[in-house]
Amino acid sequence: MRHLLVSPDLRAGAADMLPASIGLLPFGLVCGVGSVAAGADAFEAWGMAAIMFSGAAQILAAQMLAVDAPLAVIVLTSVVLGLRFLMYSAAMAPHLRQLEPRWQRVLAFLLTDQAFAAAIRRFDGGDPRRGAMYFLGGGGWLWLCWQVSCMAGYFAGNLVPASWSLEFAVPLCFIALIAPLMRNLPSALAALVAGVAVLLLSGLPMRLNLVVAGLLGIAAATMLDVAASRKAMR
Repeated sequence: MRHLLVSPDLRAGAADMLPASIGLLPFGLVCGVGSVAAGADAFEAWGMAAIMFSGAAQILAAQMLAVDAPLAVIVLTSVVLGLRFLMYSAAMAPHLRQLEPRWQRVLAFLLTDQAFAAAIRRFDGGDPRRGAMYFLGGGGWLWLCWQVSCMAGYFAGNLVPASWSLEFAVPLCFIALIAPLMRNLPSALAALVAGVAVLLLSGLPMRLNLVVAGLLGIAAATMLDVAASRKAMR
């Protein structure tokens, strides 16, 4: 354990997630308040934050619990909402293949939008073990900050009014992390297509517009990349 704590890559990962953790603070407060509204006690609220580790899924689950929705429906809805992580996992799998299964499982649990956006840059062309340590530092730091912010929101209860709209910081934080990845035309096209599609398909049930929009963005970027490769070969 000691050699993990002194790892410069682990510390760099945690340091790079400082802006993200600040941006997630209001979202965690909202999730904590949502747990209060759902009638959860302190242990149940902490369990949601510690095990689910997903703001969108926690808020949705809390809302469904508040209206006594069936447990199977809550679980299925949360799973569908997290389907985008399948795409993240596919991108991370080649880099994590050399690691032991126990480390793969730990990093899979810590996979978030922000951690993925930052860590994938470290994996590109670098040592996979150093990249994994960076990922562990960033993901672990976000997990700790998420517990603190959610429980702070829980104990604050309904003192935080909904009119504050604190969740706005989450997309702003993610945009700041994802923007440096748009280094070429295919990646910019993927972001543009996905952004337009997620708005046009907002009527789909169970937030499936997120998954479909992501797949459409990937398809558009792939087709552009293939077309450019064929043109270069002529």
